[in-house]
Amino acid sequence: MADRSVGSELDLDAILATRWADPAVFPASEFLRASEFYCQRRNRDEELLAVRAKTAALIREWTGRDSRDVGSFGLRLNLETSDLDLGIGYPVERREELIALLAPKTVFKGERVTRFPAADFRSSEPAATTRLVFAFEVDGVEVDLSALTEEDFAVACRMLDDIEASMTEPERIAHTWVKYLLRSSGRMAEYAQWKLVTYARFCPEFTWVPIPEPS
Repeated sequence: MADRSVGSELDLDAILATRWADPAVFPASEFLRASEFYCQRRNRDEELLAVRAKTAALIREWTGRDSRDVGSFGLRLNLETSDLDLGIGYPVERREELIALLAPKTVFKGERVTRFPAADFRSSEPAATTRLVFAFEVDGVEVDLSALTEEDFAVACRMLDDIEASMTEPERIAHTWVKYLLRSSGRMAEYAQWKLVTYARFCPEFTWVPIPEPS
């Protein structure tokens, strides 16, 4: 059923159930709206690319590590309010050192569950890994920095490479439009999950746990 509450011809519930936004199911007029919205988002690319380059240089200076854009901007799936999400690989045994190192420059947001690999055959519980999340601001843009295990960072980079190579522009347009409609209609829990759909599709073993949206 079309979601008239946000002026859309799409059946958002059906799209959520399939966990993918297929451009082929979009009515022509709806895809035109989505395309226009997506083009507007691209108007900030040059600005955000400059901020991202500056941020990456700061992260390299602070941590000695090269970062990767692990968020929606890197995949061109961002909304107008999107911040930057960068990730690094960092040894787990040096995490306390990293927290102390970044304390003067960032706000430590805590430790988040990152990935659930296949269950260890010796245990009834799945193994879990975590990442540390730090927040700071560069030129008025909010930045989240995730320090992943080095193994998880390698997996994330392969996943992002696959998405960049395989996801078509029409799919990016469709995904971003659904994301916008969910947020506009106040469906914030579903919006938070939808942001992770692309990662899950291209790398099922890698599961980001959403960072709670500010109230």
